[in-house]
Amino acid sequence: MTTITRIDQGPRMSEAVIHGETIYLAGQIGAPGESVTAQTRAALAEIEELLAKTGSDKDHLLSAQIWLADIADFAEMNAVWDAWIAGHPAPTRATGESKLAAPEYRVEIIIVAAKA
Repeated sequence: MTTITRIDQGPRMSEAVIHGETIYLAGQIGAPGESVTAQTRAALAEIEELLAKTGSDKDHLLSAQIWLADIADFAEMNAVWDAWIAGHPAPTRATGESKLAAPEYRVEIIIVAAKA
């Protein structure tokens, strides 16, 4: 039987779940009201912290889902993403426009990774 480990579990969700050698991260966001650049940087910093807590890193990303409140922000978000992923193997990725939890949120990033 494969063990399931939950990281930073709350009453509604866990920030990360490890099942076997696969790590699933909850959607990460930045501070509400900040620019897409600032929110993307903050979300990616949270992702790096969670990857470290779960025994992984940017070299082991499997997939990324990125939700933008406005697809017009695609290029601004990509500028941050491209700098963050530079020098590391790129995961599969999908980006879409979606209404997020509150209008002040402009980007949310969901990651699946393998253990390092």
